[in-house]
Amino acid sequence: MSVELSVVIPLYNEEENVQPLYDELKGVLEKLGKTYEVLLVDDGSSDKTFKKLEAIAAADPHVVVLRFRRNFGQTAALSAGIERARGAVIVPMDGDLQNDPADIPKLLEKMEADGFECVSGWRKNRQDSGTRVLPSKIANWLISWLSGVHIHDYGCTMKAYKREVIEGVRLYGEMHRFVPIYAHWQGARVTEMVTNHRARQFGKSKYGFNRILKVVLDLMVVKFLFQYLSKPIYIFGGFGLAALFASFAATAVALYLKLAGLKALVETPLPLFAGISALVGLQSILVGLLAEVLVRTYYESQGKRPYLIGQVIETRVEPQKPTPLDRVGT
Repeated sequence: MSVELSVVIPLYNEEENVQPLYDELKGVLEKLGKTYEVLLVDDGSSDKTFKKLEAIAAADPHVVVLRFRRNFGQTAALSAGIERARGAVIVPMDGDLQNDPADIPKLLEKMEADGFECVSGWRKNRQDSGTRVLPSKIANWLISWLSGVHIHDYGCTMKAYKREVIEGVRLYGEMHRFVPIYAHWQGARVTEMVTNHRARQFGKSKYGFNRILKVVLDLMVVKFLFQYLSKPIYIFGGFGLAALFASFAATAVALYLKLAGLKALVETPLPLFAGISALVGLQSILVGLLAEVLVRTYYESQGKRPYLIGQVIETRVEPQKPTPLDRVGT
């Protein structure tokens, strides 16, 4: 049975935040007048987080608790909750009380009033230390520059998605922050709105500068999968042709220096560079051809299509059967 709204919250060692978060969230959701569910995902906590979640689920039929056997990370926890969610709209948020549940009605209002499929939260006035804000700003700038989708705060977990936008999206690494990019690339209308951000009262942050490298690497994967998944020869073959061109250019320069009496072939690294470039170029082209075979196997073996249809408008005219009078006339 489906519901109108699913709220997905990953938690890791947040025993002090669980009850206040639930109480605050329940008060907001009950005033919405919508059918809802709350999916609380325990990401392998080592404290009393799960015991508190268990007690909440036993007392409230709107709550579903998922428990990981060990810590798999925020993206995995969000992915598990989203896959289990039944709501027409899915709202993920953090479990550390820094996201404000009171923003949920505002996200839904923005989505319903303006017809957006994805509304991303923007922590414009962040209540975090500089060791968290600076890496986040660097990561947001890199993501916007590389993806071409300009959102101020990709790291804000609080977002609202129409189910059809997020359904079928598989999340790995740190890719939960890239869902607005997936949505935009698939033609969904994406926007952002300022949300309230509160200082952490209990527990400690799990973020740092090391996240920047992970975000950049994950974004490279996302960019490649979107632009070149159905045509890998373009990137591998393009690099291979560039390497072959560099090889021919280096060979031409080396021969010119030799014939002009300026330098012998053994006195310049150009012949070695030409040989290595030719080898790399040929290998890249062959890898591209192999990738093309794999891509075709991927699509055809699973009946997938390399396109997405957003809407179909069709008027069918059924052929009329000839009447007995028509047959007599002929």
